[in-house]
Amino acid sequence: MADADVPRRQSLPFLLLYALASAGGAIAYVPFLTIWLPGRMTQLAGAADVQTLGYVTFFGAIAASAGGIGFGWLSDLTHNRRGWILTGLILTIALLLVVPLAHNIWSLVAIIVAWQLTLNMMLGPLAAWAGDCVPDEQKGLLGGLLAFSPALGGWSGWLVTWPGLVSAEQRLVVIALLVASAVLPVLLLGRPRAFPDLTAPPPARAIGERPRRPTGPAVRMWLARLLVQIAEAALFAYLYFWFRSIDPGMHDNEKARLFGMALTIAIPIALASGRWADRTNRPFVPLVAAAAVSSLGMVGMALATGLDAAKASYLVFGIASTVFLSLHSSQTLRILPRSDRRGRDLGIFNLTNTVPSLIMPWLTISLVPGFGFDALFLLLAALSAIAVLLLATMPRLR
Repeated sequence: MADADVPRRQSLPFLLLYALASAGGAIAYVPFLTIWLPGRMTQLAGAADVQTLGYVTFFGAIAASAGGIGFGWLSDLTHNRRGWILTGLILTIALLLVVPLAHNIWSLVAIIVAWQLTLNMMLGPLAAWAGDCVPDEQKGLLGGLLAFSPALGGWSGWLVTWPGLVSAEQRLVVIALLVASAVLPVLLLGRPRAFPDLTAPPPARAIGERPRRPTGPAVRMWLARLLVQIAEAALFAYLYFWFRSIDPGMHDNEKARLFGMALTIAIPIALASGRWADRTNRPFVPLVAAAAVSSLGMVGMALATGLDAAKASYLVFGIASTVFLSLHSSQTLRILPRSDRRGRDLGIFNLTNTVPSLIMPWLTISLVPGFGFDALFLLLAALSAIAVLLLATMPRLR
């Protein structure tokens, strides 16, 4: 009974170290996939760079999907989140440094596939670790802190593309050092408070009782994130090319700075929304608002004809989608049914991050050459609007 007086709150130092480690994943892939890889595609594929990037994204997403489920499940079975995170970190950095050795498309594809596997060896168990340590009363705060992840990823892109600061040949080395600096502190210094109820196995089923099926809210949450992520994935992969189509003289650093600006502005909004959700016990309401604003931003991008309008519309979309995805990541932990399969189930939820990369290249290849980016953005806005309806009509919007 002594534990009844202990507040159900994880220590703030651990939450901050965890958020920094989560940011390490974003630092690993944001500047690499949005800046370095598209530029390398242009060097290797020439005029076919957009289509070729779609193929690389496709195969990489398959590897990320398999890695998220497989390594998350292995961390469940071994009860060792830290070991898998550390191994994934080491292999991710090693492969990141090997990427420049690829001098043709197919060798690059092979390295990207292996890199996606090792990255998810780190990220899958890392995501499940939060579910082991953070009670529901702090899920909103956790979501707000997770907004730092894409922001730090964007800032790292701005840093490595700063003219004269880092040479093109050194960019991946700097990224590797930043990733290690972000992830290692929580592995070496993180001492989370234990909450036995968060890791307790589910009660045994009675004889003849049917296995528990996914709940309605879980299915709606999965579908809503999938739809928003399709839009986010399209911008993540093709933001470089879209801005180039509007202003061919736009520098890489300016793209990275705009990307980072959206992610930075999203941080205080996500923190305030998450704290509000914790205080009012209405965890899903901010998700509805963010998805709606994200859809409006995509409409603005479709209608934009000049660079200033394009930048403003992208900022609206980027801020809203970052808030949505950050808060969604933490609130997903609330609805997963089994603590002993948390890593596996988060891997299945992670399909909402990777499946869009399988869908988006074909949408882009089908629409952009014939109808331009405008048609693509209108379609993506409609998908985000469907996500709003899924969440707003949940049976109980707590």
